[in-house]
Amino acid sequence: MTQVAARPALIVAAASFGFLVTQLDVTIVNVALDAIGQAFDAPMASLQWVVDAYVLALAAMLLSAGALGDRIGPRRVFVAGLVLFALASAACGLATGPGALIAARAAQGAAGALLIPPSLALIAHAFAGDDRRRAWAVGWWTAAGGVSIAAGPVLGGLLVAGLGWRWVFLVNLPLCAIGIALTLAVIQEAPPKARKPLDLPGQALALIAVTAGVGAVIEGGRRGWDHPGPLIALGVGLLAAAIFLWVEARAAHPVAPLSMFRQRAVSTAVLVGSALNFSYYGLVFVLGLYLQRAVGYGPEQAGLAFLPLTATFIVSNLVSGGLVARFGAARVTGVGVLIAACGYALTARLGSGSSFLEMLPGFALIPGGMGLAIPALTSGLLASVDRGVAGAATGVLNACRQAGGAAGVAVFGALAAGGPERIVSGLRASGLIAAVMLCGAGWVAGRRVS
Repeated sequence: MTQVAARPALIVAAASFGFLVTQLDVTIVNVALDAIGQAFDAPMASLQWVVDAYVLALAAMLLSAGALGDRIGPRRVFVAGLVLFALASAACGLATGPGALIAARAAQGAAGALLIPPSLALIAHAFAGDDRRRAWAVGWWTAAGGVSIAAGPVLGGLLVAGLGWRWVFLVNLPLCAIGIALTLAVIQEAPPKARKPLDLPGQALALIAVTAGVGAVIEGGRRGWDHPGPLIALGVGLLAAAIFLWVEARAAHPVAPLSMFRQRAVSTAVLVGSALNFSYYGLVFVLGLYLQRAVGYGPEQAGLAFLPLTATFIVSNLVSGGLVARFGAARVTGVGVLIAACGYALTARLGSGSSFLEMLPGFALIPGGMGLAIPALTSGLLASVDRGVAGAATGVLNACRQAGGAAGVAVFGALAAGGPERIVSGLRASGLIAAVMLCGAGWVAGRRVS
């Protein structure tokens, strides 16, 4: 009896644990930020780095994680990633100050990057030769990540209210233990592929460029753009980005093959995916502070207020595949992006006295549109590129999406830095910016009719 015939559901569950924990930790921390800020007397910039240190490390390391799995075997890398993620989560939960927490979050993000490409490689190997089952497995893998990123604030609010903010990180320890045990029990190692050299210069330059650029925005909001620090960081980021492009154009095995971007499917997916994450990560960051510091919710109430985002995300994810099959990926992506834009526009009307009923339409439309758009976006990309570059294309897409999310936290967090009135004005400005950006992204997505 083959591995798949024996236990397909367990194989998918084990592989999905990697995507589940990495996406959960993008958003579970947002409702805990107020408590972390009070515990450490941390300014807004430190809270932004608590989120962005994780997302930036995740984005940068995603570019090489797939190649590492190809060299030594995806199951080995996947299990090592779960062990390292658990250790980094413990360090986050035991942190004694904002600096230690930010450093541990960066380690968590780097470990998380070791989970995503290898988990997809394990699914591809387990279901090799069975396109129908492989599509089913990838669908559940995608749903696990989508649901966990939407459920993060809800679970985070309950943990902060019941056990304290440290448990938004310590909860990963039993999750990782389950994932390790299940992986070792039900998934066989896939044979390593040809050992291509790792593009360490490209990897390092990508990390410097993205970190310096996002750091410039965060520190510019805190110190002002007349301070030399943000300007120097911005210059370093732009210089690293220029050198990265030069190096990647000449590398024998580039971490991000630039030739891919000549394909309209890739450039469109990267643009739209980055805009979606920029808007969502940035707004969820501000919403966590808005609900507690401006509206006056406790952490449990704030977490439960995010529940409509979770429920709508699940429903839209489930129907996205059928709509893509009927109408095409480009149309579904464009419609989903525009639905989300409407939700962001509605959040721009909220104030400190807004009731939950006033928040509800925006909270439902944003994940409803994203749940339609993201699976359709990924499906359209995979259907449009050659198999030989499919892995690199999805790696670049996910890395750019995470980098876009980090930039969203930096920009929207800077707009909302200050007291309750500043948070409300920042939320309104963020909602408008996101709505306008996604209207443009929806138009671009809809132009490429599949």
